[in-house]
Formats: sequence, structure tokens, C-alpha cells
Amino acid sequence: MRSTGIRRTAVALGVGALVLTACGSDGDDAAGGKTRITVNCMPPKSAKADRQFFEEDIAAFEKQNPDIDVVPHDAFACQDPKTFDAKLAGGQMEDVFYTYFTDARHVVDIGRAADLTPYVKELKSYETVQQQLRDIYTVDGKVYGIPRTGYSMGLIYHRELFEKAGLDPDRPPTTWAEVRDAAKKIAALGDGTVGYADYSAQNQGGWHFTAELYSQGGDVVSADGEKATIDTPEGHAVLRTLHDMRWKDGSMGSKQLLVIDDVQQMMGAGRPGMDLAAPDNIPILVKEKGAAYQDIALAPMPGGEATLIGGDGYMFSKKASPEQIRAGLKWLDHMFLTPGDGFLGDYARARKNDAPVGLPEPRLFTGPADARDQQVKKANANVPVGNYQSFLDGNRALEMKIEPPHAQQLYSVLDGVVSAVLTEEDADIDRLLKDASGKIDGILARG
Repeated sequence: MRSTGIRRTAVALGVGALVLTACGSDGDDAAGGKTRITVNCMPPKSAKADRQFFEEDIAAFEKQNPDIDVVPHDAFACQDPKTFDAKLAGGQMEDVFYTYFTDARHVVDIGRAADLTPYVKELKSYETVQQQLRDIYTVDGKVYGIPRTGYSMGLIYHRELFEKAGLDPDRPPTTWAEVRDAAKKIAALGDGTVGYADYSAQNQGGWHFTAELYSQGGDVVSADGEKATIDTPEGHAVLRTLHDMRWKDGSMGSKQLLVIDDVQQMMGAGRPGMDLAAPDNIPILVKEKGAAYQDIALAPMPGGEATLIGGDGYMFSKKASPEQIRAGLKWLDHMFLTPGDGFLGDYARARKNDAPVGLPEPRLFTGPADARDQQVKKANANVPVGNYQSFLDGNRALEMKIEPPHAQQLYSVLDGVVSAVLTEEDADIDRLLKDASGKIDGILARG
């Protein structure tokens, strides 16, 4: 699950949300003495600024590398599940193709990914990328992909509502007990204000259950991926907290079966006080839903144990030649992996085009590379970076955990559990978790 929806769009450093796109591969690996590579996820023509930036960056790359011809594809959409899976199965992916973190293992398992291990030493930025993100594309000790962005979940909250409720907006909740207490105080403001909002439909309830479970030290499946591990004290604690906020405290409001757009609309209108999201939700709340940057803040996941992470990267077709792999790695370095520069890192260009600069993520690099990226970002910031400091500070202590295997199928099962708790006051949590565990075990057994 991506943070802004089931197949999340990426907030580019152009204007607005970038819908990443692709189409089938074409051409030979050499033309006129050049190495030709096809790449996907070029912004569509409707995203004029992003499209322009992408084309400018490719032109600059080709000027620096006259022996490489980059052919971008933009057929909608590169991560539509049906299109992606069909192209993958048919061996029709571009030479360099976009993937979510959760795709990596599957692409390798069905034999569609090139082994990049002999070539990654030629990727200048590789060692600067966070190890935990590199590990996602490393299978059985071999490198099959390059991370491009990463995000982690946190607690978005409304500073003005905190102040009205007598809460300190500079000291957000750090435990679920504190979330519950703050939600009660915010809901007591009345006038339709909700203390805490959560999703419970379209697989998004299962996604947030997973994030909440991680935050308390639990997991959805066992380490070997064979058994459900939700019928545990941590799983019960997640559902008990939601049930009690909904029915005992009345702090979640009466309208349930919410999805991401519902909650974004509510937050933009100044209700609720809190919900779970990633940093890329913030510009959506402001540009599309009517919120103000100064009112929206971000804290780390309550619970202090772990946070759900996601993100994306590029993999290479098994059909790609060594020359194409080397050319593709050079292209990734230029486009996405140069701190403070390129399509995602040219913060001066982003600011000039009224895109948000200064959000706490994605944070891809480590060491001097990260320092350089943050320096350029800070120099061009146009959002209140202080509102996100607790998120940056708190995330350092959290374990970063990727989504479970067969995530969407598992989320569908868990949706029923969360929706029952939020719509039925007498919901039997023991039975719900036991039944869901059996269903998840069946999904895992089928592979």
C-alpha cells in the first residue's frame, strides 16, 4: 500500500502530484553506435511542469553521455496492477522499469529481473543510499534493483485543534494512550470535530491496522512468512484501542468505513485532530483539500517500536544487455540519486514552480550525501519545517518495516476486522482475530 492510496502516486518536485506512467519496450540496444535504453514512468502530458522537467533532465543526461540514447515511455499507468503484472509476465517491461518495494521479490521470483550485482560498483551513489532501502532490492545476496524514494508512516495532526483543546502542539502524543487522551479532548470541542480518524474500507483499513500493529511491536505474519501473527496481545491492543475510542470515548465520530480521501477532506476542513499518514499527504491537504501548511504537523508513529515503510525504485529487464545496464545505472544516478539535484532533488527548481520544499521525506541518503541533500532542501524550503521536527527526531529510534507478503490480500481480510470493530459496538475481538488468522494462513499457504 502506498501512502496516498492503494497504488500511490508520487509527489514530484514539479507542480502537483505526479502520476507515474509507462508503456511497452521497443527498439534495439544500439542505434547509430549509441546504447539505447527504454525507461518508464515518464510524467504524462497532463502534468506539464513535471513532464518538462523530466525531458530537460534526460536532455542534460544525453548531452553529458552522447553515447547513450534514452527512450522514455509514458503509457498510463506503470503501476496499475493488471498492466504491470501482464507486462511482467509477458516479458514486455522496459529495460529500466519502476517498481514498488513490495514488487521486488515477486519480480525476482518469476525470473524477470537482471542481476545487477556485478555492476552496482559503477553506480556512484549506491553506497550513499540507506542500507535498509538497499536491502529491499537484495535477494539471496544479489542486487536486483535500486531504491529511488522511501517513506514512513507517522501521525499527522492539526496544530490549531491541539491548541483549542488545551494540548501542546509542540509535544504530540508518543503512545497510543496519549493519542486516546488527546482524541477525547479534541472531540470535546464539539461542532462535528473528530479526535482521531482511521480508514476501514478498500483494503486501507487493513493497511492502517498493519501500521498500528507494527508501532506496538507486533507483526502480521511470522518471520518465515507462513503463519498469521495477528492474534496476539499487540493485535488485541490495536483493536481494543480503536473500539474504545469509537464506542467508549466517542472520539472517532459516528461516520465510519472511511477511506483516504474522506479523511483528507476532513483534515482539510479542520476536523479531525489526528490521523495516520506519510509526509506526502501534507501538500495534498494544502493544495487540494483546503488546509494551511502552518496548521499541519507530523509526529512519529505512536508506540515507539516500529513504523511501516514503503517506497519505490527501478529494476532492470532480464533481457537488458550489460551495456544497457551500465547506461541505465548512469541514468538513475543523474535523474534521481544525486543529492540536491536531478528530477527529485532540484529543490531550487521546485520552489520556483511553487512545489513544496522542506517536507521531511523522502530521505534516501546517509552521511555526507544526506547532509548535502538536506542543506540544499533547507536553503530552498517554503514550508514550515519546524512542524515536522518531532517526526524526524522520533523516526531515528523506530524499526523500519516493509509491508507483509501478499499485502493486498491480507489487507482485504483485515479490512473486515477493523470495520467490524468500528461499526459494531459488541464486536467480538477474539473471534475476529481468530477467524482472520485462519484466512491469512490460507492465503500464505497458497503462496
